[in-house]
Amino acid sequence: MRRNYFFGFLAVLAISLLVLYWDLSRTNFNALLASSKNINYGFIILILLVILCTYFCEAAILFVLSGKQKFIDLLHFYRVPLIQALFNAITPMATGGQPAQLIALKQMKIEVGPASSLLLMKFIIYQLVVFFAYIWAFLTGHQLLGEMNHFNIIIAISFLIHMSTIIFLLFGMFARNLLKKIGAFIFKLGIRFISAEKVANFQTAFDQQVDEYYRESQKLFQHKKRLIISFILTCIQLTLFYSVPFLTIKALNLSGSWLELVQLNILVVLFMAIVPIPGASGGAELGFQALFKFFVKNSAQLVMGMFIWRFATYFFGMLLGVIAWLIRPKKES
Repeated sequence: MRRNYFFGFLAVLAISLLVLYWDLSRTNFNALLASSKNINYGFIILILLVILCTYFCEAAILFVLSGKQKFIDLLHFYRVPLIQALFNAITPMATGGQPAQLIALKQMKIEVGPASSLLLMKFIIYQLVVFFAYIWAFLTGHQLLGEMNHFNIIIAISFLIHMSTIIFLLFGMFARNLLKKIGAFIFKLGIRFISAEKVANFQTAFDQQVDEYYRESQKLFQHKKRLIISFILTCIQLTLFYSVPFLTIKALNLSGSWLELVQLNILVVLFMAIVPIPGASGGAELGFQALFKFFVKNSAQLVMGMFIWRFATYFFGMLLGVIAWLIRPKKES
């Protein structure tokens, strides 16, 4: 693992430990001990199984989109989302996940071109499903936003950023010429700051990327059965992931609305996506407290719940990713 990734891991660990220490310093130790004795470990196991299922769904999506038939390929694909989880976790704004997936696919003897296309198709489907999840959360959970106070502005900014990404994707699929014109206009504005030659190079590279994206999106539409199955699997994957806070509440032997917790979790994940620190450290814990304060009144239970949630959704994936990175599949011709 490269040095910058190692430093990213240390940064995540340090910030998470600082946040945990800060919360523990303000929490009665006897109350924390009492809360730990009241944990339902059956739900802890269920949470970890749910996380494993989310990775399986992601592996199955790659398997379906690739058109492969052998069961061993599905097992090899399971390694890819685990490696993605590791490198997403230790790089700012999850920038390391995509390159790491390419390396994992290359280790399966899938060339860079087809591997890039495969990941791009999965990314398109994922972003569209996430977009609909955000819209659903805003429309059905808007009353919850009024209770989140200072998080509202950040969530709104996050939503606008994600909306821009979705619009860009849709333009690339259905209006690539218009997208190229918009790009050309923006690049022309850049002539004031950099040379015309560099602007022309940027424009050429941008147009090539748009054309490649368009070609891959059209390939996706040609395989309607694969497309439908991948959409269903992505919906299952996200539903399972967004349900983890509800299961965490149940692990603490507390009650809460599954619907409200899913709605709030979608909004918190939306906020976490723009925290420019590896693993959204600090922001994730802060978002968790904003999410759970409606259901957990005891500070000791809040700390315990935060630890369970953070381990399941973050550190568990990192540990699995390290194992997956070390165990390489047998290369097949």
